[in-house]
Amino acid sequence: MICFELGTDDRCTDPGAHATEKDQHARPMRGLAHLALYDHHIVQNRLLAALSGEVLAKLAPKLTLVTMTPRQDLCQPEAVIDSVYFPETGMISQVSNLDEGEQAEVGVIGREGMLGSALISGVETSYTEAMVQLAGTALRMSAPDFSREMEQNLAFRELLLRYSEAFQAQIMQTAACNGRHPLEQRLARWLLMAQDRSGEEQLVLTQEFLAMMLGVHRPSITISARRMQHAGLIRFSAGRVTILDRDLLEARCCECYGAVTRRFLALLGPSFG
Repeated sequence: MICFELGTDDRCTDPGAHATEKDQHARPMRGLAHLALYDHHIVQNRLLAALSGEVLAKLAPKLTLVTMTPRQDLCQPEAVIDSVYFPETGMISQVSNLDEGEQAEVGVIGREGMLGSALISGVETSYTEAMVQLAGTALRMSAPDFSREMEQNLAFRELLLRYSEAFQAQIMQTAACNGRHPLEQRLARWLLMAQDRSGEEQLVLTQEFLAMMLGVHRPSITISARRMQHAGLIRFSAGRVTILDRDLLEARCCECYGAVTRRFLALLGPSFG
């Protein structure tokens, strides 16, 4: 694992002074975790960890460790992207908002990736909403710093271009999956992806939130989750999901999980499998 010294964020040294709503939710961690801002931090985000120590050392002063809380909005549709996030734990959902007020998840981002990929293509605004699905931490970089690094740092740019292609594959496969496969297979795929990206053994999720993300009614999630629980694949209680048998869950889901995993492996290497 790679360790490095993180920079500080002047905007967050006094959370009560001139703090925006986003900074109040995503500020440098306090207590012992806050020491990571000034001491050595073990990189858990796989994109950043794939970089050489030399490249990472140049990025470190521009990265700030922040907390992410459930349902925290990190970006709104058509809004200017002011920061990018490299999750270390937890997971972010990219959500499409429909005119009728309904929402559907179109992509998920965890420790394998980053939020703010539109900037990779030089686009300054977000097409979707981004909200925290599973609580955790992330390394945040300002959009101007990110754009400068994309221009000046060849290794960083090449890695993120490959990630952008892998993430687009995830989005396209999700669209195909949601349109053609039964809910139980889609739920199995989603749970596997959530565990991969968050690194958590237990996922803090309500059936209502899962239904919103998968674009179905809650009773449908209840029925599918109950079947999977009876089969010994998962345990679902009190807003928490535990995967009991990952091999059986992979066998139960559709080919979409494997297809996306293989694309990440092909483009980014074995640490992304």
